[in-house]
Amino acid sequence: MYDFKEKVALVTGSGKKNGIGFGIAKRLADHGATVIISDVCKDIGAKDYTRIGSEEELKGLAAEIGGRSLVMDVTDMDTIEKGAAFIKSEFGHLDFLVNNAGAAPAPQFLQYMDLAMWHKTIDITLNGTLYVIRQMLPLMTNEGAAIVNTASRAGKRPRPFVGAYCVSKAAIIMLTKVLAHEVSNNGIRANAICPGQIDTDLEQWGWELESKILNKDIDKVIADEKESIPLKRIGTPLEVADLVAFLLSNEARYITGQAINIDGGQLMEI
Repeated sequence: MYDFKEKVALVTGSGKKNGIGFGIAKRLADHGATVIISDVCKDIGAKDYTRIGSEEELKGLAAEIGGRSLVMDVTDMDTIEKGAAFIKSEFGHLDFLVNNAGAAPAPQFLQYMDLAMWHKTIDITLNGTLYVIRQMLPLMTNEGAAIVNTASRAGKRPRPFVGAYCVSKAAIIMLTKVLAHEVSNNGIRANAICPGQIDTDLEQWGWELESKILNKDIDKVIADEKESIPLKRIGTPLEVADLVAFLLSNEARYITGQAINIDGGQLMEI
């Protein structure tokens, strides 16, 4: 167990119970942190995998881990400024920032991709991360402050038909490295995580799409995915959360500017 008592953490994109963000929030709370879970609290599509949920549902999730909730749209500077003001007034500081909010559009060739969707993906995943960092950094004044950004294995290895996602996650990796340099003199560390196949609603959506496109049984899609992973299984949100907790902890005090894979061995490189 890490000692996160009296630590205050903000996790963006954490409003889905079966998502990586909420898994991270839960694990940080398990280690004693006061966790603020944050999401946009509006539906971005018709199916369950795209539904974020209402403000009341977000409050319910926060209550499950003894934390607080914060409605925040990472593309809207006004809501981010209000979020920073809330954290300052309630807690006076912020120890840990986890930028997990991101977007994954439906598969399209880059050549024919809807440009509005391209811009939306970049705006949420890349620009949103920067916007949150800009407003939260002034609150990260305590010793041991740290940032973790959620990138992806797709930010290191290209995948056809999901170019906007790959590009936005690759940009997150570079943003993290530049940030690590810039905040090091303030004693703040910044790292990125690069998950592979993780058992979330979003991953399930991807399997469903692949099943339809390839006219292939979804169980076969999942079985083939597992076979491509050296450890022969799909990861879980809490396994990703364990990595994040380590990177935020004092045990990782000499680690910064890294983009760490957590993919069961699919990408055996740094």
